[in-house]
Amino acid sequence: MRSLQEKIINEGQVISDTILKVDSFLNHQIDPEFVMAMGRELANRYAGEEVTKVLTVEASGIALALTTGLALKTPVVFAKKKKAATQDSQTYSTKIFSFTRQEAVDIYVNKKLIHARDRVLIIDDFLAHGEALRGLADIVEQAGATLVGVGIAIEKVFQNGGQALRKKGIRIESLAPITSLSGGRVSFV
Repeated sequence: MRSLQEKIINEGQVISDTILKVDSFLNHQIDPEFVMAMGRELANRYAGEEVTKVLTVEASGIALALTTGLALKTPVVFAKKKKAATQDSQTYSTKIFSFTRQEAVDIYVNKKLIHARDRVLIIDDFLAHGEALRGLADIVEQAGATLVGVGIAIEKVFQNGGQALRKKGIRIESLAPITSLSGGRVSFV
């Protein structure tokens, strides 16, 4: 998605050889029209897959998942990082490691929200090491649902998370695959 690459170059900030900051439009402040366009693009890429649920993890994946769900006309479910007092004991759960926050967290999805008959599309803002996506795929598997694929705004290809998931047969569509952040410069595939 050329417009996303341009936005990354114009508004993104390379913090290090592994960290790209895009909080001006994607994961802190949100550019609604732009995120809507990204959601439509991901929905178009999975249009023939009969998606019944869009799944993400809180919090920064929610906006892109919502716009993708709107375009697909399907419900959006987000995994919670803390068990809520209102949440019953009937949950799917798994542990993921956040390299950005340097912590392991458990994520939870109520069993009433994803079923074996569902065809699930996972959506997230970033793919780096693939921990969040691995955890979300695990939840889909626990539910006995079908994982139709993954939609990502920005994939840091050089961190190999996508490669590991693709080796498992998971289809991944990335709107802006990045090969390098070396020297403060963003290089795209």
